[in-house]
Amino acid sequence: MTQNTVGITVEGYGVVTAREGERLVLALERGGVDILHRCGGQARCTTCRVSFQEGEPDRMTVAEYTKLEEKGLLGQARLSCQIECEDGMALTPLQTTKLTGLEPGKAPADHIEPEPEWTTRPGASTEG
Repeated sequence: MTQNTVGITVEGYGVVTAREGERLVLALERGGVDILHRCGGQARCTTCRVSFQEGEPDRMTVAEYTKLEEKGLLGQARLSCQIECEDGMALTPLQTTKLTGLEPGKAPADHIEPEPEWTTRPGASTEG
């Protein structure tokens, strides 16, 4: 069984090819985007922030929701470590090594951590 690939348009970097369902932070990094992930993709630090122009997923992990709410970023940014790649995404990385001068951090695991519990993001279209 083959896994579908998707194209993600990344402002300033072009199109990154990813596997459908892959962690966005890993796809960005593999695609040449110097995205930060200081906490290792654990939804603790918010350095892997992105903003969506198109294709923002309606679902988000409770860990992402909680951390963005705590930092006053809910509805303004998303955490790439908590997002699975989907076709049609267009986004801007908000914190990179080039912009901040910081080292990226520990490599995130292949799967979303902590174990995802899903909710719906504020402003999501919940109509089917």
